[in-house]
Amino acid sequence: MIASVSGRVAAVSPDGAVVEVGGIGLAVQCTPGTIARLAVGEDARLATSLVVREDSLTLYGFADDDERQLFELLQTANGVGPRLAQAVLAIHPPREVRRAVSLADVKALMQVPGIGKKGAERLILELRDRLGSTTTDTQLDGPPAAGSAPVPAVAPWRDQLSSALVGLGWSTREADTALTALAPVADEQLTSTGRVDVASLLRQALQLLGRS
Repeated sequence: MIASVSGRVAAVSPDGAVVEVGGIGLAVQCTPGTIARLAVGEDARLATSLVVREDSLTLYGFADDDERQLFELLQTANGVGPRLAQAVLAIHPPREVRRAVSLADVKALMQVPGIGKKGAERLILELRDRLGSTTTDTQLDGPPAAGSAPVPAVAPWRDQLSSALVGLGWSTREADTALTALAPVADEQLTSTGRVDVASLLRQALQLLGRS
């Protein structure tokens, strides 16, 4: 089990990154929100989960240990594999996933591509007792876990969001439509907080594109 990787970010793509550890470049699959916090040439720490299949070894990376634990717990539900578990975390931070399950919020879970009404109901039924609720959840866009180095966010928000949407299967034209619609939201965030929350914009973009 590879629980985490720390090292220089050698490359970033729409669906993952390469982190150099001890002279070896490890390919790590990440959610768009996590990718948005990585910068080529900078050091980063990612909590990781290794998924072993007969024909592949895939390393999934997360912003913190709580997100990784939830990724693994989601896969204990019937019909949920690593790709779908990662899709859940691409849309909702851990706290929101727990809230949706504990309150039986079917609509929130249906925002995830690949989860319909029956799938959402099954997730709630199977995971409610396992997930429980907590007041110490670390959100994807919250502070890093204690003892871990922060994962920097440096790329322009437009490039980050466009790459994330295209990586999730939307066309460049559809991504541009979402960028145009969310530009006022990004400007407001930048004015009020001095930063653009790409993870939040991604969730809103997917909601917009889902409705269209």
